[in-house]
Amino acid sequence: MRIFSFWVQVLPVISGVVWLGMLLSMLLYWIIHTDRQRYSSMADRQSIAYISDVGASTLKPLFIAGCAVTVVFLDLSFLADLWLRHRGRLVPNMSTGEKVLKALTIVFALVGTVGLICLAVFDTARHPSLHRVFLGLFIVGYLLSAVFICWEYQRLGIKYREHRVLRVSFWVKLAFILVEAAIAIAFAVTMRSGNPDVAAVLEWVVAFVFSFYVFSFAIDLWPAVRTKHHARRFQKPAGSGSGSTSPRAADDDDSNLEMAGAPVADAQQYPRYMAQGPSSNF
Repeated sequence: MRIFSFWVQVLPVISGVVWLGMLLSMLLYWIIHTDRQRYSSMADRQSIAYISDVGASTLKPLFIAGCAVTVVFLDLSFLADLWLRHRGRLVPNMSTGEKVLKALTIVFALVGTVGLICLAVFDTARHPSLHRVFLGLFIVGYLLSAVFICWEYQRLGIKYREHRVLRVSFWVKLAFILVEAAIAIAFAVTMRSGNPDVAAVLEWVVAFVFSFYVFSFAIDLWPAVRTKHHARRFQKPAGSGSGSTSPRAADDDDSNLEMAGAPVADAQQYPRYMAQGPSSNF
């Protein structure tokens, strides 16, 4: 179980390292090894290669493998977050709205996954039209996924204000959404207006910024390190509909009635959010 917990926490780290390593390898290969080679897929006035131009040539196997490993481990991170919240290892989603937002996060992440893998397979040199369609799916899919998970964390942060990691994660993901959306719009405008070099630079920037978004999920999963034991896991309040109790809750139910008025030891207390009502602001 400890080994499983360890791998759950490093899933986003593996995803981010693979993505960042792939991008750096492709960029340095084009600049140093090929001496800024001009590929057949590049436009007439284009001197800076798109990621897709580099990935459509010799490094296509690396491009496909890197994209596939990145999104598989990222999607596993989303599923791990869902599982850990259900098991009480992370602050639980208790409202229907939060559960719907989590589901939408995963659905649109899968859309982005399909887009990224397919754009690597259907390269810009041989399938330019399909490549652009899948590029759009990748960007839109993961942007919408980020919007929904940001919204979910905003709701959780309002309820559980004492858990600072929720606020940190919310602001990190909100910053990603704003920055990535702005750069993606600029990328689309410059590409359509006939400025391929500017568009190519923006595409590389979008890709590198995405790596920071991936790494941010390590922050989300980190609190699970401290809740490996059942006694330290988060409890759902009675009436939440879960129908389950932890060993600590069962001990409280079986305690002697005469102890009801006695002070509760720190080790027997629920996490702080159990004793506090929702905060009015975030």
